[in-house]
Amino acid sequence: MVAYITMWRWSCWLIVIMLIFESGSKMAESMRFDMHSGETKCISEDVKADTMSVGSYSIVDPIKGDPNVTVRFFGLQVTSPHGVSYHYGDKVEKGTFAFTASENGPYSACFWSPLHKPPLTTIVEFDWRSGVEARDWSNVAKKGNIEAMEIELRKLSVTVRNVHAEMYYLRDREEEMQELNLSTNSEMAIMGFLSLVVCVSVAGLQSWHLRCYKRAATDREIAGIDKARIRERESKDTDTRFTWFTNTMCVS
Repeated sequence: MVAYITMWRWSCWLIVIMLIFESGSKMAESMRFDMHSGETKCISEDVKADTMSVGSYSIVDPIKGDPNVTVRFFGLQVTSPHGVSYHYGDKVEKGTFAFTASENGPYSACFWSPLHKPPLTTIVEFDWRSGVEARDWSNVAKKGNIEAMEIELRKLSVTVRNVHAEMYYLRDREEEMQELNLSTNSEMAIMGFLSLVVCVSVAGLQSWHLRCYKRAATDREIAGIDKARIRERESKDTDTRFTWFTNTMCVS
């Protein structure tokens, strides 16, 4: 049973390694794109720290008979996630760059084409390789005079190390996301509690204000009734006194 589980784990690892190696080989293929006059295009690639990254760029010959396509110069700048420039070229037709990443994150390569009237199109071929694909394995084979199988084993060894580093990188990112989720949840709980306290306080103040207003209105109403009664009594006393005085005068 233990041997079966071990073989199953190794099989899974080999499948993952081959898939990653195949996807990396596909991603390492060069690309071509068109750039119009005054246009800027940026390409990003996620590179891990301490990883070698190389690239090459050039202008492709124009299509014959097409007046809108011409060989023209352009500019390129490669920057890190925090804006540190690793390569800069202005008014160039071709070139290469190479650097070792100092931090994790997306590295950007931005191309720009100067304004031109009438508008023209520039065809750019760009090749960017990182990690395992950044190494020139053909030179390794020539220098070491080794067999093709040994080269493949070296590639797989480097790929395994990269997968191992990628797993640690993903684990660190997952821990960061968990900490971010916990801090966000705690902040939301605090904000919700504060909002509840504010709502309850406002409701209490409104209730106290309405109670005071009703009490004051009731006091004013009672005071008005008492004043009316006093005036009525005073008017009755005045009428009684006048009637008594009139009767007294009539008798005399």
